[in-house]
Amino acid sequence: MNGDDLATELRDDHETEFSRLGSSKAMYALTAGEMASESVRAAAATDAAALAAVLDEWVDDAGDATRTLFADLAAAARDRTTAVADDPSIGERPPLYDALSAFDAAPARVGGLLGRYLVVSEYASQMIGFFVGDADPMAANDFRAVRSDLESERDRVVDALDATCDTDDEWTAARDAAEAVVAAAYDDYVQTLESMGIKPKNVC
Repeated sequence: MNGDDLATELRDDHETEFSRLGSSKAMYALTAGEMASESVRAAAATDAAALAAVLDEWVDDAGDATRTLFADLAAAARDRTTAVADDPSIGERPPLYDALSAFDAAPARVGGLLGRYLVVSEYASQMIGFFVGDADPMAANDFRAVRSDLESERDRVVDALDATCDTDDEWTAARDAAEAVVAAAYDDYVQTLESMGIKPKNVC
């Protein structure tokens, strides 16, 4: 097993979840039905701020193999918070970060981060599509840059998995954590849509 294999397996094994998290209805859920530029930007800022907060908690007790990674990703997330919104209005922490913050061992933390980046890359693609449809090419380009940065950061997480996981048990812990984060994001998506009277099972 290696980090690239794990990322591929996660996408394959959770194809339905990622398909739906990468749908226009996911944007509807993230913005609580307010499909407007400010709401999309606020959702992106809230996500980035939530990641930074979790990573800041982890840095203090991280080992040498992950401390720099966590600190760098936290700094990038803080920068993204203000880059995606001029005056970011930070909302309630998304449930996937409650799942992420619960991990305390390095393999689980890095695996959870992989799950987070796979989910948020789907969100970023939909945000690009939103601004293209909104006839705002500058904003679409800004979010293309966000997606590119997320992909680069995901690659660092994949490399960190290879450096962190030596045993089968550690790879299992990383996979379980990634799946828990994906499940938390998907459950939130389902529950949010249901609360608005939308049937998620009809979303594709």
